[in-house]
Amino acid sequence: MYDLHTFNEIPTERPFTPLLDKIDSPHQLRLLSQEQLFRLCFELRHFLLFSVGQSGGHFGAGLGVVELTAALHYVFNTPDDRIVWDVGHQAYPHKILTGRRDDMTRIRQQNGPAAFPTRSESEYDTFGVGHSSTSISAALGMALAAKHKGEKRRSIAVIGDGALTAGMAFEALSHAGDIAPDLLVILNDNDMSISNNVGGLKNHLAQILSSKAYNQVRDGSKRVLSNTPGLMEFARKTEEHVKGLMAPGTLFEELGFNYIGPIDGHDMPVLLQTLENMKHLSGPQFLHVVTKKGRGFAPAESDPIGYHAINKIEASAKPAPQSVPTPIIKPSYSNIFGQWICDAAELDERVVGITPAMKEGSDLIAFAQRFPDRYYDVAIAEQHAVTLAAGMACEGMKPVVAIYSTFLQRGYDQLVHDVAVQNLDVTFAIDRAGLVGADGPTHAGAFDLSFMRCIPNMLIMAPSDENECRQMLHTALAHKGPSAVRYPRGKGPGVKIEQELNILEIGQSRTVRDGSKVAILSFGALLPAAQAAAEKFDATVIDMRFVKPLDTQAIIQACESHDLIVTLEENAIAGGAGAGVAEFMHQKGIGPDIMILGLPDTFIDHGRPEVLLAECGLDEKGILSSIEARLSAQKGSLISPVIQSI
Repeated sequence: MYDLHTFNEIPTERPFTPLLDKIDSPHQLRLLSQEQLFRLCFELRHFLLFSVGQSGGHFGAGLGVVELTAALHYVFNTPDDRIVWDVGHQAYPHKILTGRRDDMTRIRQQNGPAAFPTRSESEYDTFGVGHSSTSISAALGMALAAKHKGEKRRSIAVIGDGALTAGMAFEALSHAGDIAPDLLVILNDNDMSISNNVGGLKNHLAQILSSKAYNQVRDGSKRVLSNTPGLMEFARKTEEHVKGLMAPGTLFEELGFNYIGPIDGHDMPVLLQTLENMKHLSGPQFLHVVTKKGRGFAPAESDPIGYHAINKIEASAKPAPQSVPTPIIKPSYSNIFGQWICDAAELDERVVGITPAMKEGSDLIAFAQRFPDRYYDVAIAEQHAVTLAAGMACEGMKPVVAIYSTFLQRGYDQLVHDVAVQNLDVTFAIDRAGLVGADGPTHAGAFDLSFMRCIPNMLIMAPSDENECRQMLHTALAHKGPSAVRYPRGKGPGVKIEQELNILEIGQSRTVRDGSKVAILSFGALLPAAQAAAEKFDATVIDMRFVKPLDTQAIIQACESHDLIVTLEENAIAGGAGAGVAEFMHQKGIGPDIMILGLPDTFIDHGRPEVLLAECGLDEKGILSSIEARLSAQKGSLISPVIQSI
């Protein structure tokens, strides 16, 4: 049995990893003996702790799948055999073993490895991920493509118990069970109560059920009994019930999979033997592997949520989990929301909070503790979250859906059909709007203004600071109909927050600086950059506040007294807030030149937010440069309205 070493601290100096240093691809990994593989896992875990300490990032999930990752690449012929990692939080060991070891101290940093598997980064990253519950569908597609092309290769989906809660995962399981492809689904279970009884007997059973001898007998019996339907069904039910006594796989068997497990995901001999057996089985296979998140690092084992990810640490500093509060001068926008919903719930017993597995990220921790009967975490099921809120609104409740911008995309049909069409009273608190930095394009909230602005009945607000965020949330809650407040990740400028809850006048902007010639219409958190740029041109700055409905009177007045209208937003230019201003000006036949500044028509890579904004021309310097260029072009000529994509 593999004797796992448990670390208590994150090393600040690179550990001695002579075996790991020789592994630049899985081809070299497969040359190792089983004993060497044990040693490799020790070094891999030690190096993972070091590298994440240098860079910051996810590591709890990765620590839990060190043995599974090594075993998969050892048994299967990757990259010819396809491994699809769901979400990708657990894929750091995979990256280390597939040629990116020396770059891991720069993961999530500009020009460093991405936070998630990315097809453009490595041939071993077979599918780009970041959002959950996509792995089974993708791996099924790969398996079917291999069948059509006559290629003999395996497709493996590795999915966690959290991701398995999403409807998309079950849609894929149902389809796979129906068409019976050669597909292996591995459930990485680190939290499910059905797996309490893991031990020697279960591991032994799994090896028997996955063995060639057992499956030859099983398949032979099916052929013999196939001409006697009654006996065939009796045998199938008998096998199912016997397996059900020993293993919790009845659901997956009913979906058409051959269920094996649960097995100990840290027991390398069992993993290797079971995977080797299942490698040769045809049809849809389901392997249930039980792991411990944070395995091998004592603080993460005792606090897997707090140590889901860590920030970069200095050589003399102790690691601190991201969820542990540290002294801060000003609250984040998520903190503002968390405090507001508690205050709103105190005032109105109809207020309920709904989130698709975003309690910590959306800062619903205090609300869940204070109002447990009004808190609903629906797991990774964004579509259900939106329609659940719609159903509650039908009965007079005041549901607040706390969700990240990038994840609301998954519930778009429900937003349109179940909420907006019926004009239901649902409030959307949309976190992580705009660029999110290290997590990259899969997590950036670049499109919410565009995809919401076209929906009838929607009220859409974008706060420029913390106090505006609090008051807009209360305005949204008071509004009769669907409403959304979208705010960025991180902290605001640090303005004083009014504890009194005020309702803003719908569609009313505020002028924060009077100037001439140039008017900057700012939507959301880029207001400080707009104000700084305005000082150089003596420009007018208007905090527009409302994306829908627009303050059309403010737009008309700005057009009447300025030569250039500049709109500013941290959202895609196409269909965004600036596009709404341009549409209004065109419809009314009014206005001078207009320049729309926003995110370009491309996916923005990972990096520090301030650097990314600068590259997009959305910092003070970029705004100044764009205005200077447009004013220079205006001299001596009449220029028709142009949309500028930085």
